[in-house]
Amino acid sequence: MRTEVVAGVTTFLTMAYILIVNPAILGYDGGMDFGAVFVATAVAAAIGTLLMGLFANYPIALAPGMGLNAYFTYTVVLGMGVPWQTALGAVFISGVAFLILTMTKIRETIINAIPSGMKHAVSAGIGLFIAFVGLKNVGIIVSNESTYVAIAPDLTDPNILLTVFGLLVTVLLMVRNVKGAIFYGMILTAVVGMIFGVVDVPKGVVQTPPSLAPTFMQLDVWAALEMGVFSIIFAFFFVDLFDTAGTLVGVANQAKLLKNNKLPRAGRALMADSIATVSGAGLGTSTVTSYVESAAGVAAGGRTGMTAVVTAGLFALSVFFFPIVETFAAVSAITSPALIIVGVLMAKSLRQIEWDALDEAVPAFLTIAFMPFAFSIATGIAIGFIVYPLAKMFKGKWRHVHPIVYVLGIIFILRFIFLGSI
Repeated sequence: MRTEVVAGVTTFLTMAYILIVNPAILGYDGGMDFGAVFVATAVAAAIGTLLMGLFANYPIALAPGMGLNAYFTYTVVLGMGVPWQTALGAVFISGVAFLILTMTKIRETIINAIPSGMKHAVSAGIGLFIAFVGLKNVGIIVSNESTYVAIAPDLTDPNILLTVFGLLVTVLLMVRNVKGAIFYGMILTAVVGMIFGVVDVPKGVVQTPPSLAPTFMQLDVWAALEMGVFSIIFAFFFVDLFDTAGTLVGVANQAKLLKNNKLPRAGRALMADSIATVSGAGLGTSTVTSYVESAAGVAAGGRTGMTAVVTAGLFALSVFFFPIVETFAAVSAITSPALIIVGVLMAKSLRQIEWDALDEAVPAFLTIAFMPFAFSIATGIAIGFIVYPLAKMFKGKWRHVHPIVYVLGIIFILRFIFLGSI
């Protein structure tokens, strides 16, 4: 029991940064109520993680996913001008679809149909997108009339210097294999910022949690069902589907929980994930997904659902520490290093792509490139799924492409023709 408790605390510390970063992205940038998003983040994480522990008996924690929250805010709400209520409706629909597919064999069919290279390309592209957002938010990367983007002309700005400090500290902690390096890096950055007057001192430590009313059940499902929102729903669904599957298999493999290379109780684990997404949309946050940071808890000895139960309890308790989160999240110099580091971690998928085979490399590269260049995760996914079947056809390997991939390619072509850019 002691080992499971220590593992649960370890997992929480590696994920605690999401309590600051997610409200900053959805609240300050996405126009939602910051306090309500903070509570929704903590409660949704607690619900999903508790379900994973009690129902599936796995040491895996869940929370609103990085990348999906960036897509929610910067592509859907800001880029497409979709109200955040409608975006929450799209999250809800994707969660329901995921729930339905979990109860059938269709889920496995879809996972097996999508080429491995495209899965890794989507992950790496999202990593670049998140890192770009972090660099942009703090002002290291700025707009430029001649080159579109450029590095900031004044790198001595206190916020930029604090960001560089935070990035270096976090990297040093990570290379030393410190558990919770991202979270500790944010804390150290905040302390240094307060010393030099860049960060305000929190007005308190513990208080009554903010009201959830501004976001609770504010989702607009009917608006999300309009044809123009299909690509949004698909992007939420697609990324969550493979992010969850990859995390579950990877963490379970590390914990030596796989049997005959298969994941026992996989249906229960995916059920917990989909229920967490549906409940998260109702509470007022973006897609909830399994976190690869759970591997830290497994490395600390976690092997059962008790690890997840402990992590869930800590997420629930965190709602009382709002004053600290509110102060730190308002400073991009504290959150930006975390975004950049998460981008680094996601970019490791690049090594899994077959770069020597052009029919694999070109669709993967375009998927990766269009995400930051077009500032749209959905556009990157769409371009990749249009080019991939075409490249295979001209290579003479059209029989190697699953019919589902052809269908997706046609849908995205029609989307561009009749509804414009995504």
